[in-house]
Amino acid sequence: MTGPGSRAFTEERRTHILELVESRGRVRVAELADLLGVAEPTVRKDIADLDRQHLLRRTHGGALAVRPTYDPELATRARHNVEGKRAIAKACLARIADGDAVYLDSGTTILALTEELRLALTGPAGGRGEPAEGRHPRQVNVLTNAVGVAQVLADVPTVRHTVLGGQYRTLGGCFVGPLALEAVRQFTVNTAFIGVTGLSTAGFTVSDVAEAELKNAVMDQARRVIVAMDHTKAGAHDFRKVCDLDRVDAIVTDRHHDDLARQCTGAGVELVVA
Repeated sequence: MTGPGSRAFTEERRTHILELVESRGRVRVAELADLLGVAEPTVRKDIADLDRQHLLRRTHGGALAVRPTYDPELATRARHNVEGKRAIAKACLARIADGDAVYLDSGTTILALTEELRLALTGPAGGRGEPAEGRHPRQVNVLTNAVGVAQVLADVPTVRHTVLGGQYRTLGGCFVGPLALEAVRQFTVNTAFIGVTGLSTAGFTVSDVAEAELKNAVMDQARRVIVAMDHTKAGAHDFRKVCDLDRVDAIVTDRHHDDLARQCTGAGVELVVA
């Protein structure tokens, strides 16, 4: 007998299987059955279904992780839609007030915001030139897990700068893992600027389990959460869910997207088109 409850349990179990495969690289059926408290035939069926969706690779006696295809190297992503990301960055900058504590996530759109922040703090008239939106901060507390963000702001005297340490993820150019999770819980920020690789009806997604976990932990410590994503992310679905749409306060993007606008209206999320 099946019903909504059993379907929900199946989805939770398969999500757990994917997380284990992603974190360990390889898992065995017997081990999964023991961890999940189900029979081995049930695990084999789960693995077969996930294999058909190309989310893992079925092997004799277990499963292997597959390399996410949506996460190209950081330098390659930085060359895509440069003008759109710059427009998003300027719109996000207008939401940072003088003296704010902000979290700047990893990703090329957030890196564009970091560069705009640096320009606002060190640009013309000793850092007091006004952006198009009218005001900009003069002093900011920045918390980040991204090496690129740290490098861009390293020598800005009006930035109080804290970098989360942990396991270094080369593809994202950022620190993740238990140490980063433990550290981020010591801070509170006014606004967290979060990057994602997809937003579909299933919610926000990224390619890496550890990054998703850290983004969730950051959201718990933020008074306001803003997702900065260019239009290519709307409708895309990546490997690991981060959260539902209604968990964030605003999305800043570079082009109008009808489906995205409808989703945001239904979830009570502010949508800003830069």
